[in-house]
Amino acid sequence: MTPPPALILAAPASSGGKTTMTLGLLRAFRRRGLAPAAAKIGPDYIDPAFHEVAAGRPSVNLDGWAMAPDRLARLIETQAPSGLLAIEGVMGLFDGAPAPGASGDGSAAALARMFSLPVLLVVDAGAQARSAAALIHGFRSFDPAVQVAAVIFNRVGGPGHRRVLAAAAAEAGVPALGFVPRRADIALPSRHLGLVQARETTDLDALLDRLADLVAAHVDLDAVVALARPASPGARLVAAEPGPAVPPPGGRIALARDDAFAFIYPHLLADWHAAGAEVLPFSPLAGQAPDPSADAVWLPGGYPELHAGRLATDRAWVRGLVAARDRGAVIFGECGGYMALGEVLTDADGRDWPMAGLLGLSTSFAARRLHLGYRLGRMVTGPLEGRLWRGHEFHYATIIAERGDPLWSSVEDATGAAVEGARGLRAGRVAGSFLHLIAAGQSVAG
Repeated sequence: MTPPPALILAAPASSGGKTTMTLGLLRAFRRRGLAPAAAKIGPDYIDPAFHEVAAGRPSVNLDGWAMAPDRLARLIETQAPSGLLAIEGVMGLFDGAPAPGASGDGSAAALARMFSLPVLLVVDAGAQARSAAALIHGFRSFDPAVQVAAVIFNRVGGPGHRRVLAAAAAEAGVPALGFVPRRADIALPSRHLGLVQARETTDLDALLDRLADLVAAHVDLDAVVALARPASPGARLVAAEPGPAVPPPGGRIALARDDAFAFIYPHLLADWHAAGAEVLPFSPLAGQAPDPSADAVWLPGGYPELHAGRLATDRAWVRGLVAARDRGAVIFGECGGYMALGEVLTDADGRDWPMAGLLGLSTSFAARRLHLGYRLGRMVTGPLEGRLWRGHEFHYATIIAERGDPLWSSVEDATGAAVEGARGLRAGRVAGSFLHLIAAGQSVAG
């Protein structure tokens, strides 16, 4: 399959407008009939859901720390046919893990180097003028193997500000393809893990249309399309077999899917379907129990802390989990799903709510502490027993109690340092941890 023409939207730092610019371009190109596609660099769950609404087709994660190069190449190919693949970067252009992983440090720059993709730099110009020339020049010259091909300025003031920025781009030797003005009505709502989920955002289509109108009026869309190039992974990657997938935990997998349990990677589901597994969604928040024919139940991450009262009141999902455990099904929880398998979840107001009680875990959001970073773990037992797995940890919950046998024999961060308090729990065929699994791994050095 021929990879689609693609480009990477990156920025000098986080919160520079990458997501709003990506969404505006996707919706604008879709209205033109270009059939755009999208991808997100890194382990983010939330941005791809917005991409899907804007583009009208699923987005994928491209994680250069966790995924092997051949896997990245094939995920890019899954976004064909497309008139343009808009790949949204993570943090700043060169920001990634402290030590390289399977394919690199996970940065947007690493992916741009690997696949010879042009970078469209989104610069927040709200608090600068000619200094933008030095910033752009620095990003363009820092790594000659990373092609910073053009720039879009965000949060631009009046005509005078635009003229100064245009001159700054010319000084830096990079074409400016857009000057997007400040607008208060295009901000995406956020909460403690980032943006509010797409499915929870009120009038999202109207917001995306406003973004598309703004981008179409102030960005040279034809020039953006002309900038895109098909990914060039090289003959070695084209010929390689895909890297090891995360195997399905069973043949019929009951998957919790609602506002409390929304974080599961599209490539994980694709792996399971490709292996012949059947996925059976259910909603604990809607009073649903896992399908009684399922031989595995998977509870992904999400926001159980925001819905703890409902989860504690309507216990159909708990009764279904107990029945699944008693018939010998595999039950696995990631992050929010792990907390839901525990005994007690304390919300941000200090109220205690009973959870499923299948693991000896108590967690609290009353005293929040951020746990963030890539993880490499070896599972003691369970559906992924006996080998190393790459994943990511991102939560604010504090562990109050964690009683029982550990799920992981060891957990390391991206530098190879041991991570305390990340071992998870297992009790028979019930298990979970705060790690979001991404892909198979060999070692921290890759």
